[in-house]
Formats: sequence, C-alpha cells, structure tokens
Amino acid sequence: MSERLFRDRRDAGRVLAGLLEHHRGATDVVVLGLARGGVPVAYEVARALGAPLDVFVARKLGVPAHAELAMGAIAGGGVIVIDDDVVRGLRITPDDIRRVAEQEGRELLRRERAYRDGRPMPDVQGKTVILVDDGIATGSSMYAAVEALRRFRPARIVVAVPAAAQSTCRELGAVVDELVCATTPSPFFAVGQSYWDFAQTTDVEVRALLRAAAAFAPATQGPSGPEAVRAAAVPTENGVPSDDILFDLVGDARFVLIGEASHGTHDFYAARAAMTQRLIEEKGFCAVAIEADWPDAYRVNRYVRGRGDDRIAEEALRGFERFPTWMWRNTAVLDFVGWLREHNDRIGDERRRVGFFGLDLYSLYLSIHEVIGYLERVDPAAAARARERYACFDHRHAEDGQAYGFAAAFGAGETCEREVLDQLADLQRHALDYARRDGLLAEDELFYAEQNAQTVKNAAEYYRSMYTGRSSSWNLRDRHMVDTLDAVVAHLGRQRSEPAKVVVWAHNSHLGDARATESTVRGELNVGQLMRERHGADCRTLGLFTYTGTVTAADEWGGAAQRRWVRPALPGSVEELFHEVGMKEFLIPFGMAPHAAEVLRAVRLERAIGVIYRPETERQSHYFQTRLADQFDAVIHIDDTRAAEPLERSVHWETGEVPETYPFAV
Repeated sequence: MSERLFRDRRDAGRVLAGLLEHHRGATDVVVLGLARGGVPVAYEVARALGAPLDVFVARKLGVPAHAELAMGAIAGGGVIVIDDDVVRGLRITPDDIRRVAEQEGRELLRRERAYRDGRPMPDVQGKTVILVDDGIATGSSMYAAVEALRRFRPARIVVAVPAAAQSTCRELGAVVDELVCATTPSPFFAVGQSYWDFAQTTDVEVRALLRAAAAFAPATQGPSGPEAVRAAAVPTENGVPSDDILFDLVGDARFVLIGEASHGTHDFYAARAAMTQRLIEEKGFCAVAIEADWPDAYRVNRYVRGRGDDRIAEEALRGFERFPTWMWRNTAVLDFVGWLREHNDRIGDERRRVGFFGLDLYSLYLSIHEVIGYLERVDPAAAARARERYACFDHRHAEDGQAYGFAAAFGAGETCEREVLDQLADLQRHALDYARRDGLLAEDELFYAEQNAQTVKNAAEYYRSMYTGRSSSWNLRDRHMVDTLDAVVAHLGRQRSEPAKVVVWAHNSHLGDARATESTVRGELNVGQLMRERHGADCRTLGLFTYTGTVTAADEWGGAAQRRWVRPALPGSVEELFHEVGMKEFLIPFGMAPHAAEVLRAVRLERAIGVIYRPETERQSHYFQTRLADQFDAVIHIDDTRAAEPLERSVHWETGEVPETYPFAV
C-alpha cells in the first residue's frame, strides 16, 4: 500500500492488524507499543491478534534550542543512537549530547515506571516481538528501540508502522526480521500528515489502554512480586550457597565477580571469602583481584606466596594506609589472607600458588616509588632515567594525586603525559633482559613493575580527568581495572600454561552491568559491562544485598570509621522487595528462575553505600535505578547484616550509632 489517510491511531492499528494476520493465534507473540503515540496503534494490533500488549519507551534526543529536530534517540536499557550527519552538520558537542541524553533518560525511566505501575517488562526471550509505532520520521527512535530490544534476546523482531518514507522502510527492513509499512507517502514530510486526527496521546490514555489490553491478553504465567522471588529463593548459610548450587552457577566461567552493596559490611566480606575458598579448592581458581591499589595488594600477594618480609597476615595488610583503611584492614580479610597463606604453603609448585592482586589506580606516587625502586635493583642507569622523568610530578604533593590533577587540569602544573609514556616504553623495551635474571621471581617482579608504570600513566590521566568530567574519570578508572585484570590473567596463564581463573571483589556498582542501571544515561560504563563485552559466557556476576543492620562507614571523606545503623530500605527498592519475601537470607540465580527474573527486570531502586554513609540524604546519596535481573547473573540477600570490624577500632566505632527508634523499640 503506497498512500492512505487514517482517521486516527486506532484506525491505523486496525489496518496494521490486517497486514499482520499471519501472526494471529501464535502463542509466542508479544506486541509492544512505542510510547506514547504507538500504544493506541499497538492496542488494536494486540486485540486483533489475541496477543499480550505492553509498552516500550524510546525518547527522541532533540537538538539544543531546536528540540523538534532529532539528533538521535535513547531507549530502554540505555541504548543511544546518534544521527552523525546532524551532529556533524550542526557542530553539536559531546557535552550537548550528554546533557540532552541525561534529561531524556530521566524522563524515560519515569515513563517506564508510570506506565507499568511497577510491573516488570514481559519476558520476550525466544519470542516474536511486534514493535509498533504510529509512524517513522527520521527512524532514530525506532532504531534505538530495536537495538535495545535485541538485548532481551527475542527470537524475531517485527516492526509495524502505519506510515513512513519508502527509503526509511527499506533501510529499517534490512535490520529486522520482518517490516510492515502500511503506507509510504511520496514525498514524505511528517507522520501527522497521514492522519485526520493526530492529537497527542497522553499518559492517562497509555495506562488506560494497557489496563484494557489485560482483559483480552493471555494470562501471565507464574507468580509475581515477593511470591515469585520466594518461589525461586535458594537457601544460603551465612550468605553462602551449597557447593552444588555455587558450582552450577559458576559452571566453566573463568571470571567470577562477587559484589557488595557496601564497603563496610562484615557479612559480605565473610560470604565472599567463603565462596572464594570453595572456588579455589574445587574449581581451580588461582587468583583474587580486589578493588584496591596495585602496590598495597601486591604486598599481600608476596606474603600469601611465601615471599617478602612480612611474618604474619596482619603485617601484610599494613600497606593499606590510605583512607578507608577498614575496607581491607578488617577481620574478615585478615582471616582470608591467613587461610590463603596456609593453602599456598601446602602447594609445592610455586607456579600453582594462588595470587592476590589490586586493580585500582589511586597509587600515583607510590607506584612511581615502586618503579624506581625496582629499577635501582636491576638497572641503576634506567632508574636514573626514571627518576628524571618522574621529576615532572610535583613531589611537594606526594601521596596527593588530586593536587597534581587540579594543577595539571587548570594549567598550573605539567601534565607529564610524555614522561610517563616514555618511562613505560623504556621499561617494556628492556623487559626481556630483566625477566631472564632470576626465573619465576624475576618474571613476577618485572610484571609488578610494569603494572606500576602503567598505573602511573592511567592514574595521572584519571586525576586530571576528575576536574573535567565525572563520567570520564569513572570510565578511566573502571577501564584501568579491567585492563589490569586482563594483564593479571595473561601473566598467570603464561606461568601456568593454562587459562587462569580469577575471583574479583568490588562494589556492586562496579561489578553489576552498568547498561542495566541509570548510570548508562550519564555515559558511564563499569567493570561488569566491560567484562561481559570482552569475555561473554566466561564471566559470572553475583551481587550481595541487605535490607538493614549496621555498617562501617565515615560521614565524610577522610573521616573516622564509625559503626552506623543502616536504615530500612526505601519503598520501591529491590531491597524492600527482598525483605517482603520474609526469609532471613537467600540466593536468586536468574538463569534458573525465569519468573523471578521477570519481576526483577522491572525498574526499581537499588541502594549503594560506599565508604561514606549519609542517611539524611539517603535517596539522593545512595540510590539509583536498576533492572536487577539484567545487572547480575545472580544475587544473594541477607536481610539483617552487621558492620565490618576494623583492625584498628576507634571510639566512634566501638560506641556505634543508636537506631532512630531507641528507646521506644526496646
């Protein structure tokens, strides 16, 4: 059909339904209407086909000061499609795009929650999805929606619209499984010209049509809400599942990423350590990589492998001097490091011993010191060259990378980019000579020095970026962590002559896939996303959560460790949903729990407590939006948890914080 004038969107939907007749009666069809204008059209399609109807949200990214002109679109899941011709032609900057994307991303999340009344998006994996809009102009919104939809792994994607330009239909048809364009006016000026009545569709109308569609849609399968989670919940003991459940979850993966909802919860550290011990003993994992600085963690690595000068585990942990010391100097980590040394002492072949590595990049000046110290031992002339290059950094600010970054970012100091690159290249140029000197020990110490040199380079860039954009500094840090992890795996793989398997310990916000959270709207990625992109099925992610209890945290950066009361989670959060399940603790493996996964693909709040806890601004400071079942492969919830125990306890920590209900709840 080339041209037709529709009375309104409902009339257009009835026409489309006739063109989609071959899908009538199929049990694997789901109809999704692009909000808002596509929903009245999709309602008629779904009613005619007897298929369930839901909404899919995509938002146009309007050109600044000319919002009616699209420069791209954003869709659910944080997918952004940019029209390069418009961006280049109008000289739109990345900052302009980011600001518009953040604004439209917030509106997208609001609409998803409002339209579904808290319901999750239907499970479309393995199904035929008919994606409907009231027409296509530039196509950017539809392309974004198709790209986002692919992440839910449908079997087929069908796009159906009443009106579009013939060229747009031809291009879009090349990227979907089936395309239905009811009319293709020529010339094509605007979607509204194909309708007598093209009044704006309201939020109220969208919600009413979705409720009405439920009357003719097939009944949804399985329980919902707390019942679905309860039905899928697998018992744990102290946050640890049984071996058979844990090993089934991990399978043949070489990377197991175990997160935490706070940096100061004992139960998270203890459960993570216990699971890691089982993976080392029974599944051949050969390293632990943590969210900590490379030199500090490597001191522990030397100790657990029977090297270095430290006599006991507590001494090995003394390298963690930078705030927050309790993050790694706590009783649970102390116990694990002691266990790891005992485990390694039982292994005769030093190449088979388990390592302990840091992934972070805050150690700018300490890493400089370590590079020079290594070269003084193996090549004094190279050490002199390194000292001269690193003199570029203002050592009056030693141990204060932020001071360097501020000065370099605002032209008050040198950037030192050329110097750090020259030093890294110099070290790598002589690497073969250095590695030949003392066998395994020489290999390890060279690797340690090279990673310190790499850390200097990335740390310098990170500290400069702190003053030019939050997302760029966040992304630099997480990319560095993944690059360091890949370097560790390659190094261990060469030594062991087999692929290395590593457990990673970091915060949930680093290890859960950023694409399933609102951070993707700000242009942020993270370790979990990068690991899935680089290693796919070789990677498993596990998040740890709590509803209430106590936590070790400060009230400001650099402040004393305090034992704080964790307020009960906010309404609408995943933590509140888990609390409503009514179990003390449990595991949800999403791959084996489709109904629970469907419930937890709904957009909900998630709490994140770092080293600072500010309950007075809890919603702004500690919560973000997430689709949990896409963020992690599995989650463990412990309803009531207790604070991590620092090795050095202050009066503030010993006293603790009295819950707000005291003394009335006593």
